Order: sequence, then C-alpha cells, then structure tokens
Amino acid sequence: MSTPTALVTGASRGLGAALTEALNRRGWRLVVDGRDPDRLAATVAALPRPDLVTAVPGDVADAAHRAALAAAVPDRLHLLVNNASDLGPTPLPRLADLPVAALERVLAVNTVAPLALLQAVLPALERAGGRVVDISSDAAVEAYPGWGGYGASKAALDHLTAVLAAEHPGLRLYAVDPGDMATDMHRAADPDTTGLPAPETVVPALLWLVDGDLPSGRYRAADLTTDPAAGAPVRLEVTR
Repeated sequence: MSTPTALVTGASRGLGAALTEALNRRGWRLVVDGRDPDRLAATVAALPRPDLVTAVPGDVADAAHRAALAAAVPDRLHLLVNNASDLGPTPLPRLADLPVAALERVLAVNTVAPLALLQAVLPALERAGGRVVDISSDAAVEAYPGWGGYGASKAALDHLTAVLAAEHPGLRLYAVDPGDMATDMHRAADPDTTGLPAPETVVPALLWLVDGDLPSGRYRAADLTTDPAAGAPVRLEVTR
C-alpha cells in the first residue's frame, strides 16, 4: 500500500498544526502551507518526521499560491483539509459596520479558496478516492453579534461542501465544526480563552473522519464519539 498524502492549509498554528503533527506521526506525506514563512518552517522543523513534509508558504487567497500547492501534490491525494481561515477585522464589528472590502477578503479565504483548491487537486483526490475536511464553525449556523462576516463565509462553505458531496459520490466530503478552542484566532476575537480546550483535543474527531466510514455531511467534533460496543465513531449530528 502506498504512503497516503494529505494537503493541509493553515498548518503553522492551531488546529492545522495539531492535525499535521498527528498525521506526520502516522507516517503520512504532507503538503502544508501558512502565511508566515518563518512560523511554518519552525512548525515543520518540530515535527517528528519533517522529511515527509513539503512546506509551501503563502496565502490561499492567491491563485499562484494555490497552483504551487497543487503542483506539490503527487498523483494521488488521500486527504485535503481546508483549515486556513480569516476572521476579519477585530474587534469584531457589527455587520452594519463591516467594511465591504473586509468581507470580500474573508469570503476569498474562507469560501472561495477552499473551492478553488479542491478544483485544482480534484483529479488527484478522485484517483485516491480521497476525503475532504472543510473546517467550519458554529458561527455558520448561529447568529452571534460581530461574527456575521465570518459566519456567512463558513455557512457558504458548508453549502459548497454539501453540494460537492452530492456531485462527487466517489469522495467523502465533510464540513466540521471543531468548537471553541484556545487558538490565536479565538484570542483575536476574545483574548480570554480560559477554560477552552487546546486544538489537540479536536484532532481525534478529525481522525474519525479520516479513518472511519461516515457518510459525507456536516459534523460537530463534539458529537463524534466512540461506541464502546462497536469501537466505531457514532454520528450524532449530520446535515446534508
């Protein structure tokens, strides 16, 4: 069996870095990106098997960068994780005060880039019968003041994921709400992350989607648990 390959965006920090480490420990080949070249390089250097990682620093909203990521992917891609996100301006403004240019930037990173990147690597995903994990948010389905732009971008991403799943039944496509975590992005919105779980605690739920046989759909990480009798993931919330 060939070594599986994953492409993970936003891998230099937070959930992306935690998932990258978990896959690297498994011996996966990885193509990763991040906007800060130095931070991305340091994250990769700290991995147990940095020799298995191709780091491509850049911004997923940039078409040339997406092309570079796609060029770094081998003939078969087993997993695409669209994790890179943009929160928008902080302190988080009301929608009435959100600059249109800022909303366009959030949509470019959180909604357009994941679709464009999937389009670029789709042949490799189809050859591998691969999986796509799009990192969503509870802000996609709940009306939180100040989170309108970010939430709208994630709601659109959820819908793109669902439609792509209907159009490509040979793939598994998941939109995942990871829940609140103690990340740099959350601190930008609210500096007090007291009591919030570390991103590493969400990784087991993502690995259920990588390893398991769950159908395409939208999941909450908190609802992916283990059936003690079957030793298999239990799906408690799915929307199509």
